[in-house]
Amino acid sequence: MLELSLLGTGGMMPLPKRWLTSLMARCNGSSLLIDCGEGTQIAMREKGWSPYPIDTICFTHYHADHISGLPGMLLSMGNAERTKPVRLIGPKGLQRVVDGLRTIAPELPFQLEYRELSEEIEQLESESFVIEAFKVQHSIPCYGYRLSIPRKGKFSVERAKEQEIPLQCWNRLQHGEIVQFEGKIYRPEMVMGEDRKGISVVYCTDTRPISRISDMAKGADLFICEGMYGEEDKAANARKHKHMTMEEAAKLGREAEPKEMWLTHYSPSELYPEQYKDKFKDIFPVKFAKDGWSKELVFED
Repeated sequence: MLELSLLGTGGMMPLPKRWLTSLMARCNGSSLLIDCGEGTQIAMREKGWSPYPIDTICFTHYHADHISGLPGMLLSMGNAERTKPVRLIGPKGLQRVVDGLRTIAPELPFQLEYRELSEEIEQLESESFVIEAFKVQHSIPCYGYRLSIPRKGKFSVERAKEQEIPLQCWNRLQHGEIVQFEGKIYRPEMVMGEDRKGISVVYCTDTRPISRISDMAKGADLFICEGMYGEEDKAANARKHKHMTMEEAAKLGREAEPKEMWLTHYSPSELYPEQYKDKFKDIFPVKFAKDGWSKELVFED
């Protein structure tokens, strides 16, 4: 099972009841954070979740509304007596930016491990998640992320018995190990079926609409996408500053056809984004997320 909480949905500046951008995902005791805008800690506390299990923090880019909450978050993790390293992922310049922010958080009881992105698409693994980072089109280097939880195929008792594989080997084979037992070697593919459909979530903000986004979001269980502006007269502003309108986001949803789509990262001028709920429904049925929106995703039977 994958638990998600959209901790902040604001862009540029925080507003009452709307913190800046952040998404938290939890699976098998490990947590992952995408972006850490101002107010992320407060939103997390209101949700009742702890920063302690955060093993990985991914950054889309280094504008303040996406990273300014990091020093306080790291200090909170340290005050929770975390000693296990924390992995940071983001575009080139990550360590330089974080080192600058850590001027006010110089001493931590855990190490930071940096992974700077440079390719158009990069795949990484982190605890319970497979992370695919994909480059988007903003005014500075910026990435979207696809989080996946793969699901192995079913173990075939019949095939194990047919091949006279000892019962003592079954569990290890089921967990992907190659087993040597009583002079024989047994491999997982001897007893495991095809991989089954896993769980996937795509998160993308601060970009113009490009085909790579809909390609990465195809078939996702949840697609969370920037919807900066709803007013038609803000389209030129979106193009100028390399952002996306709600209509453009809905068109990406139509191309990708995820099971569900949320809009986020609203302009401060969009005080009531849900007012557009009927405007784009003929393009794709987007939902207008609010701070604290959460969802549990489970494997299909």
